Amino acid sequence: MSTRWMRWAELPWLERSAPHASLIRLCDELAKATPADAAGFASLLGEIVAEFGGPNCGIVRRAGDWLVLAQRGQIDPLPRMLLPDVLDRDAAVFQQEGGERTVIAPIPSLSRDLLVLSGNRVDPECLPGVLAVARILGRVVDEFTSRDASERHVSRLKATLQLARSFAGETDSQSLLTALAREACKLLECERASIFLWDREQRQLIACPALGLDEGKLWLPDNKGIVGEVVQNQRVVRVDDAYADVRFDRSVDKQTGFKTRNLLCVPLFGADGGCLGAFELLNKIGADFSDEDIEALEEFGIQAAAAVMNTLQLEQLTRSNEQLSEQVVDHVNIIGESAPIVALRGTIERLAATDLPVLILGESGTGKEVAAQALHYQGPRAKKPFVAVNCAALTETLLESELFGHEKGAFTDAHSTHVGKFELAEGGTLFLDEIGDMSLGGQAKLLRVLEQKVITRVGGTQPISVNVRVLAATNAHLADMVREKKFRQDLYYRLSVVTLDLPPLRDRPEDVVLLADFFLTRFCKQAKRKPLVISVDARKRLQRHGWPGNVRELRNLMERVAFLTNGDQVGVDDLAFILSPEKDTFGDLSDGIGLMDATNRFQAEYIRRAVKRVQGNMSEAATLLGLHRSNLYRKMGQLGLEVSEVKTP
Repeated sequence: MSTRWMRWAELPWLERSAPHASLIRLCDELAKATPADAAGFASLLGEIVAEFGGPNCGIVRRAGDWLVLAQRGQIDPLPRMLLPDVLDRDAAVFQQEGGERTVIAPIPSLSRDLLVLSGNRVDPECLPGVLAVARILGRVVDEFTSRDASERHVSRLKATLQLARSFAGETDSQSLLTALAREACKLLECERASIFLWDREQRQLIACPALGLDEGKLWLPDNKGIVGEVVQNQRVVRVDDAYADVRFDRSVDKQTGFKTRNLLCVPLFGADGGCLGAFELLNKIGADFSDEDIEALEEFGIQAAAAVMNTLQLEQLTRSNEQLSEQVVDHVNIIGESAPIVALRGTIERLAATDLPVLILGESGTGKEVAAQALHYQGPRAKKPFVAVNCAALTETLLESELFGHEKGAFTDAHSTHVGKFELAEGGTLFLDEIGDMSLGGQAKLLRVLEQKVITRVGGTQPISVNVRVLAATNAHLADMVREKKFRQDLYYRLSVVTLDLPPLRDRPEDVVLLADFFLTRFCKQAKRKPLVISVDARKRLQRHGWPGNVRELRNLMERVAFLTNGDQVGVDDLAFILSPEKDTFGDLSDGIGLMDATNRFQAEYIRRAVKRVQGNMSEAATLLGLHRSNLYRKMGQLGLEVSEVKTP
């Protein structure tokens, strides 16, 4: 084997003499050449082959492995052991091994390419000429590379803008993130892509899509791995050999069965300049990621960040609008000047600033949900969702799905992924009404979530961290249920860190008129009529009523009055509902009658109901009442009841 080296400094001056005339002419032609593509380069290489007697000539570039940019004839197999030496020495080399003759010269281009010439007519004397040609080719290659990069840049920009227009109409964040990842893979020629959204409060990164995972999502600490470094330092990270980099976390590869070879990760920034997360590409196809790829991904990331933020904001606004359509903000008002209500408002004001769980107790209709809303809207979570769940209306299986959500295919009717109430209430408040009606199994699962602050969807395996304040309410006596083993003691203590006991309306008669005026004003606005005035007699009547339905009963009455009352004043006759035969009046003091009259009224009504129950058979009615038939008739006479009256349906 024979080898000869020649450096640029040893290159002799090429005089315009006959032996060098063709070489000079070739250099002039090369200097004027502007090849548009690899085929154009192949044509230039044909001129070089003709000059030096190839017949094989090519330009190669080191990109991981050696890449043939253009060739004339066949230069493969490449002398791979010799190519790195040429770059390192920055010198041309002639090598003869057996019958194979090869000349390799460095091309002084920005990408440091090599000119390879091989054939049986190649000899050491051509080294100066090959070096001269390589010098000229350096300018041509740089110009071609620059123009090619500009064309690719323009093409990518056009594609990015086109994609941005298509993403503008997307309303679902998960679909958008999946589409962004898919298009990034196509645009930048890589195998996989993921967008990581940064949840600063929970100090975690949420990757979507996380390809290869059943849930399609991946939750990671925001200070772990390469993505964590990108968001923390807000700078680009490019890794050519992932498994050789100590920052790379192999656990995801092990979980998905994917082998990461190289990667590129850039930070994503919002319109305000804050870091939203990161965009990561895995496994550049056929090469390593380049500076050009970094620039392209950053430009794509600008459009992606804008689309993601718009979609997330749209989703949040949609959820907020749905909640506002189900509740009116002024429902949060706690109306009243009685001592219990004044104390309640003060307690709520103090508790609203905390994240303590609160158990709200009270009879049906006393305003337990209003108290829960006041705790939410007066606190730091006011701008986040308030989500209410009626536990009494859900079975144990349905309750779990409603609270924690389920994955597609988790059970027969799970045709799509369902986001549970805990996830919908993220950052806000979850109100569990009628908690006493929750099954023991449901109680156990709720307790685990309250303690660990982590949920798992039905049919899923990925734990999801939740940041939710839980408020609970019931009209049942939970302490008695705990003793009877109908309610878990540990859950009871967990929920009842603070207890609010709402007084029934009958215990605060001084608030009745205030509430009546408040509701009447609201419903008059809805009825598009002038505010009604409650007469003095009507006010007295309202205050004497027992209100077994509490505030809810009063509210419903004022709604009916606002829409049905004629005139500008509410009179006693407009409150005739109090005397309705369908109403239980035995505990009602609204008429201000004495005990004897109230007793007689009770007995008369009781006899009517007994006779009605046995369909007018007086003998059976007497037996039901524990009286002889003659004594029943005598008692009816004392009460002024006629037989025809009690028999009337």
